[in-house]
Amino acid sequence: MRSVTEHQAAINALVTSRPETEARLAAAAGRPLARDVIATRALPGFENSAMDGYAVRVEDLAGATAEKPVTLPVAEDIPAGRTDGPPLAPRTAHRIMTGAAVPAGADAVVPVELTDAGTSTVAIRSCPTLGQHVRRAGEDISAGEVALRRGQVLGAPQLALLASLGYATAPVIPPIRTIVLSTGSELVAPGQPLRRGEIYESNGIMIATAVREAGGEAAQLRFVSDDPTEFLQTLRDRAPEADLIITSGGVSAGAYEVVKDSLTEHGIEFLKVAMQPGMPQGCGFFEGTPIVTLPGNPVSALVSFEVFIRPALRRAMALPAPERPRTTARLTEPVTSPRGKRQFRRGVLDRQTGTVKPIGPPASHHLRWLASANCLVDVDEDVTALRTGDTVTVWDLDSC
Repeated sequence: MRSVTEHQAAINALVTSRPETEARLAAAAGRPLARDVIATRALPGFENSAMDGYAVRVEDLAGATAEKPVTLPVAEDIPAGRTDGPPLAPRTAHRIMTGAAVPAGADAVVPVELTDAGTSTVAIRSCPTLGQHVRRAGEDISAGEVALRRGQVLGAPQLALLASLGYATAPVIPPIRTIVLSTGSELVAPGQPLRRGEIYESNGIMIATAVREAGGEAAQLRFVSDDPTEFLQTLRDRAPEADLIITSGGVSAGAYEVVKDSLTEHGIEFLKVAMQPGMPQGCGFFEGTPIVTLPGNPVSALVSFEVFIRPALRRAMALPAPERPRTTARLTEPVTSPRGKRQFRRGVLDRQTGTVKPIGPPASHHLRWLASANCLVDVDEDVTALRTGDTVTVWDLDSC
């Protein structure tokens, strides 16, 4: 059997980055920069007022106090956005709003709170210092400086900086476009009536959501029956638009294994990985498109996604922290594990006490316990039994 580490390497090699693209800022949210972005202009681009108040010359207000204010005529009103920029004459003041351009000749701004708020004349009760309440051009960033580095993920402040610099688009590493396809003649769409032997299809929504949570794009296809012709035709119809295909089901050793039966002749490798759950796996290229085939039991499918596909996706998209954060915790109860297989048990991590409670049986169909878990307990392949209080490695599923 292939080890978990070996299969992780195989999937990492399979999933590769897309070429960078220029995305409009709204569409670039959550994407990493493909290269450094240089400031093409300074911020601020001009000297502007940090306060609502009055633009003045400091020398004109020497000695101004609350008891002996200095009164100056108000020669101009300068709201934010005024572009004509009349200069400030000596022994006058301009009423100015926050963000408005400081007029030539002014060397400080007096907040309106330190005046009588006059409109034709203003009584000023304090003498400012040179440059007080004036935002200097380029004090935030100078033209030619690196504004954002390659690999930074574009969130709200990064997009605001790009917009402030005048960028309408950003060079980003685009998401991996993934097609998710479940297989099985027993599958029925949720909301439809069930007959004996049928089950509701759940892997599609589960894996597609996991892809999106990892930062990729996912198209969830309608599941197909155990018909090789239908299965292959579905793949051929949709593969050209995908960077990755993920299937679930049909990869085990029994009869009617549609994925395995259909794709073996196409060069897809099917094998066993020394893990529980998720032993049957497959991967390769279907007519040039990377494909990863997961087992059909829901716990096996999602654990396999976490172990193999999620980190590969995030690496290919240059997103930070491709691996789930690892920590150690003490077991609240004993655990057994099959020798020779790396076991991933569902658990509830208590971060305050540093303990982890394994929940549910290890079998791969117990979806309820998977939905209640916030971590995976990682038990090495050479460990068969752990006692209460033993320290184990856990994967924190609540953190990216």
